[in-house]
Amino acid sequence: MPVSWSQAALLFAAGVIGGLTGSIAGLASVATYPALLLAGLPPVAANVTNTVALVANGVGSVWGSRPELAGQSALLKRTLPFAAVGGVTGAVLLLSTPAEGFEKLVPVLLGFASLAILLPVRPRRDGTSSPRRRTVTLVLQGAAVFAICIYGGYFGAAAGVLLLALFLRLGGETLAHANAAKNVVLGAANGVAALIFAVVAPVAWPAVLALGTGCLLGSRLGPVVVRHAPDQPLRVAIGVAGVALAVKLGFDAYG
Repeated sequence: MPVSWSQAALLFAAGVIGGLTGSIAGLASVATYPALLLAGLPPVAANVTNTVALVANGVGSVWGSRPELAGQSALLKRTLPFAAVGGVTGAVLLLSTPAEGFEKLVPVLLGFASLAILLPVRPRRDGTSSPRRRTVTLVLQGAAVFAICIYGGYFGAAAGVLLLALFLRLGGETLAHANAAKNVVLGAANGVAALIFAVVAPVAWPAVLALGTGCLLGSRLGPVVVRHAPDQPLRVAIGVAGVALAVKLGFDAYG
């Protein structure tokens, strides 16, 4: 599908906004997916094109998050396999099932994750739990990442917020550390789904170029903002924005 200069400018701007918000709060698709619809893509093509373009978002956000990723290799090694398999599963589901049901699921998931971000996080206590309890906890963590990444590979809107809330509950030292882990895991799930879409789905490559370039620029800046902004006010801003968006999407889906 050809893209006019005006459409390319729209997609580039949406990519910058989506990359910035995505690398900070996991809300990239809230800006990028509607822009693809405005550019004239049908919903399924817009969804798969969005996933492929957001590979650039993953690259930029991980690039910008390198300082906060130090010391998180154990967590990432545990969760990345679940993320990759979840992303593949979500991509297969998207290509084989209707997407209408997710329109009603998104507000609930987004609202739940936003409230979880707003709630205080208990300090992590290392070495105080039994081996059995730690094993159960790790299994539940893996299952949660797998489920969120299925959703991320399928549709993706607010999947980053869900992961951010999860990693905050896992006891990340700061919002910046939880955000960095989220960027890597979501990037992996999105990347494997994008590989499938690139081969078998109707990807609009000119739109990917315009949108992805903007995403790369915006997502590189997001972790810098998180690193230097006060932790608690930024967490409140992300949570409140997520709740407001959940309410708006809820009215659209159920109204």
